[in-house]
Amino acid sequence: MKTLPALFALLLSLPGLAMAEDCKNTSDYDRARAVIQDLSRIVAPNGVQEAYAVRIGGIDQWINVRGQDKANPILLFAHGGPASPLIPTMWQFQRPMEEFFTVVNWDQRGAGKTFASHDPQAYVDTLRVERYADDAIEIAQYVRKRYGKRKVVLAGHSWGTIVAMTAALKRPDLFYAYLGVGQAINVRENERISFDYGMQQAKAHGNTEAVKEMQAIAPYPGDQPITRERIIAARKWSQYYGGMTAYRDESLYFYRAPLLSPEYNDCDRAAVNRGNEFSLGRVLPEFVDVDFSKVREFPIPVVMFMGRHDYTTPSQPTADWLARVKAPYKQGVWFEHSSHMIQWEEPGKVLASLLQYVRPLARDDAKQ
Repeated sequence: MKTLPALFALLLSLPGLAMAEDCKNTSDYDRARAVIQDLSRIVAPNGVQEAYAVRIGGIDQWINVRGQDKANPILLFAHGGPASPLIPTMWQFQRPMEEFFTVVNWDQRGAGKTFASHDPQAYVDTLRVERYADDAIEIAQYVRKRYGKRKVVLAGHSWGTIVAMTAALKRPDLFYAYLGVGQAINVRENERISFDYGMQQAKAHGNTEAVKEMQAIAPYPGDQPITRERIIAARKWSQYYGGMTAYRDESLYFYRAPLLSPEYNDCDRAAVNRGNEFSLGRVLPEFVDVDFSKVREFPIPVVMFMGRHDYTTPSQPTADWLARVKAPYKQGVWFEHSSHMIQWEEPGKVLASLLQYVRPLARDDAKQ
């Protein structure tokens, strides 16, 4: 039986990155990145391709903006993790979206280039859900003004759904709609479902090693604190049995994607692991208490992309919440061959669903 990479456990099985541990240059990787960089160049006359730092929430935060036509609506994406930036992995799936949206990604505080560009101890006390949400709000205001838009579409993936949903509830006037991908509704309930799935699969496969590991922390989460060690043990086997990427026992395509990213140099790649380790323990106490199940009314249109096999942020609680919430518009989309990594697993359906359900909600800023 394969064993999960140590880093897989280290990142608590939330979207994270595995890359070089130092700043050495690798010529083969450099040549491969050059090809990806050339293919990724925005050459359309009205396109936009920019990467820069902006002062947000008292620190410089790195923003990446890409799109084939500035007349298109803005899709602002909050990445997962915590501290697992999308920018060094977006080359794998984002280009088709850029024909219909101006896509804005940013490295959150404690993540990626933002982590690498400061002494993180200077803002360690600000690693709170509310501050992350305020950062999303400030970035929405900034890009709206810079690119001449009335509002933006706000999206989040995994941990980023906590950041983005909090921002949408706080400042709905800034957003045409909210899109959750791998939405977290009630973290404790998600952990229970994930653990039960892992145990059920381990027993079905006769995996005595896994059963023994999980029994050591059962009942999970129970009424015990969800510590770093417990969440590692609980998530390990549910994701081994396809709860991270459907039909796969590992997700190396994602963890190693930064090695080929033209957006990051080797020092940036090395900083991602350090940023994740820096942020994770500080965010965890608030993360495990997140509960959006009490939100009965949502102020803007809401769309949820749900992986049928997702046992990282299990989808059924999201579907249940969506069925009962009141909103100006709501739509759930099931991805039957996806787990937690929907953009990577079913990119064609992601694009089709964005065009069918999301882009029309930003009609005021969409090119006719």
